[in-house]
Amino acid sequence: MPDDFLERMTNEDMRGRRETSWRRTISQGLETVLVAEQDETVVAFASAGPARDHPGYGAELMTLYALKSVQGQGLGRALFGEMLRALSAAGFENLALWVLEANPTRQWYLRQGGREAGEKLDGELREVRVVWDELPG
Repeated sequence: MPDDFLERMTNEDMRGRRETSWRRTISQGLETVLVAEQDETVVAFASAGPARDHPGYGAELMTLYALKSVQGQGLGRALFGEMLRALSAAGFENLALWVLEANPTRQWYLRQGGREAGEKLDGELREVRVVWDELPG
């Protein structure tokens, strides 16, 4: 990733904006948000809601993140499975997401049953759309 992009995404101003955005998202129920905790500490989280720019897809996975210290323990897979069930229960029939082309989790999503269905360029960053045409009932 370009250094200036990383700097913009991690500086204090952006952290404050993300905190405000998460508070609004959770308090207003704008997305389904799931967390995994260990010893009363959030170690992984996922969020999804109505698709923003995925024509033909009802739901979009906005985030799925696990701390490095817990990666490989199945928390991401468990959160993703719970998210699929929650979205299906909410009436969504399918799911899409954007993932950076160079992100190793791109292959992880494919192993979870997704398929690649297009790409876009955001400045210097190429993103790949991954979709699930049917959510589990």
